[in-house]
Amino acid sequence: MKISIERGTLLKAVGQAQSVVERRNTIPILANVLIEAEGAQVSFRATDLDIEVVDRAPAMVERPGATTVSAVMLHEIVRKLPDGALVTLAEDGAAGRLTVTAGKSTFNLATLPKEDFPVMASSEYATNFSAPAPVLRRLFDKAKFAISTEETRYYLNGVYMHVATGETGPVLRCVATDGHRLARIDAPLPEGAQGMPGVIVPRKTVNELRKLLDDDEMQIAVSVSETKVRFATPAITMTSKVIDGTFPDYTRVIPMNNTRRLEVDASDFAKAVDRVATVSSERSRAVKLSLDEDRLILSVNAPDSGAAEEELAVAYADERLEIGFNAKYLLEIASQVDRENAVFLFNSSGDPTLMREGNDMSAVYVVMPMRV
Repeated sequence: MKISIERGTLLKAVGQAQSVVERRNTIPILANVLIEAEGAQVSFRATDLDIEVVDRAPAMVERPGATTVSAVMLHEIVRKLPDGALVTLAEDGAAGRLTVTAGKSTFNLATLPKEDFPVMASSEYATNFSAPAPVLRRLFDKAKFAISTEETRYYLNGVYMHVATGETGPVLRCVATDGHRLARIDAPLPEGAQGMPGVIVPRKTVNELRKLLDDDEMQIAVSVSETKVRFATPAITMTSKVIDGTFPDYTRVIPMNNTRRLEVDASDFAKAVDRVATVSSERSRAVKLSLDEDRLILSVNAPDSGAAEEELAVAYADERLEIGFNAKYLLEIASQVDRENAVFLFNSSGDPTLMREGNDMSAVYVVMPMRV
């Protein structure tokens, strides 16, 4: 195999591949990227046995062929090459080496046989549809902060993507929760997505997917089966196993009868929470909200380090309420608001609180209170 490829194009393709590779693994081939050159393009394939990414790029192919080489090493080399350089990759099968040349720089890298590289078994996908990148980006970006990191509740270690009934009819919905907070985000149901099996997309896949969704003009082809999910652009295909488990009935924890309504400027609120939380002890980070007519007082009382208080002008017309929250959870939820105002709906100091953006019900957040 011998190819020549522009440095920027190569860096982008290898960058996507190497981020999937597990840094610590006991199977040497899984640290490698499979490079396959044919026609006028080269593909880079990487896997950790749960996710597989294939990135295709245009190249001048002198000799078609395939080999595998350390993904992280190749990425580091290409990253350090000068901008605009033309990079040549030439494989010597007999010596088990890949030569990387750019200008006056030459690197010889060890290779492993392409036959040893595990390729994810192809799957029959029950559902195929397309969605614009910004729609998918919003669904996953706004939900992912609530993904659980508790390994024992593995079925919460991802985003539950499924078809549901929203305010105005069927929607494509993403939900994540860790038991303390919950995010539920809706988007109009794309054509062809009806009847899609609900799947739990793992945390690592959600993070890797973010790189595919940067281009606002891109249409993403989505394929879903009971065991796998695939996201594809013309250049990149990402296939992932889904979490084998049942996502709990999240509708039971979304409060529908909270009547005490607080409207506040989301940015001012987030900054005020951040300021008063500075003095709280890291372990609890509890912030108390004291609500009175059109007035909100945020306070923290940490006996070992001090106290803080800040007042905000808000829209609130209900009876007096005192309620406590984990500061980190409040900050994360407030930072999801794209509009100016956040609306909080309370019931009592011991019940879950609902938050949304204005009157928009397509993004709803729930946070559990804390004793303060």
